[in-house]
Amino acid sequence: MLHIGVVACSAEGAALCYRTICVEGAELLGAYNHPEVSMHGQNFADYVKCIDAKDWAGVAELMLSSAEKLAKAGADFLIAPVNTVHQAFDLVAHRSPRPWLHIAVEVANEANRQGYKRLGVLGTRSLMDGPVYRETLKAAGIEHRVPGAEQRERIHRIIFDELVQGNFQPRTQAYFTELIRSLKDEGCDAVVLGCTEIPLLLTQERSPLPMLDSTRILARAALHKAVEG
Repeated sequence: MLHIGVVACSAEGAALCYRTICVEGAELLGAYNHPEVSMHGQNFADYVKCIDAKDWAGVAELMLSSAEKLAKAGADFLIAPVNTVHQAFDLVAHRSPRPWLHIAVEVANEANRQGYKRLGVLGTRSLMDGPVYRETLKAAGIEHRVPGAEQRERIHRIIFDELVQGNFQPRTQAYFTELIRSLKDEGCDAVVLGCTEIPLLLTQERSPLPMLDSTRILARAALHKAVEG
């Protein structure tokens, strides 16, 4: 099996990704089995500083530094279980010592497998405003919608003030449920949880739309790539 390298950013998203690989690896391969996994994370504050400044070159350097360390640890390919940093992906991929799976591409692939035509996208302000899902979904022939500007700002603050710190409040669950209901009203047939912490806040039972959990989708794609070689 191939060795998975995880470029961590926020702790909650990286931990969920790692746990998914291990738990579902055992389901796929037998008790206690999963591919070799190495993880490296830079100081999260450095990522936040670059993201707030829209310094995508700086984000790319942080990702590449982790990539170099993971390559030296033996990783055969890389994933980053955080959506926002993929805005720097084009600055990373051609300089990386190892190939990557792209989180939005894997989400688009899963959406097409399930026949979804219009997706709501939730995530950080940069993610919802930026090209990561807009361009990837368009290339896959899928429409998308995001909440309004005021809602996008509130979602962004919730992510950084609560979710990345492991703070999951009932009032926040209720707010996200209403956001998803409004996306359903706009004709969306599924919603992308485009912040890797949102899956820790919501369950499918609470969601008015089918959820595309970007964290677990990426982890499963990495697991299958590692097993298939």
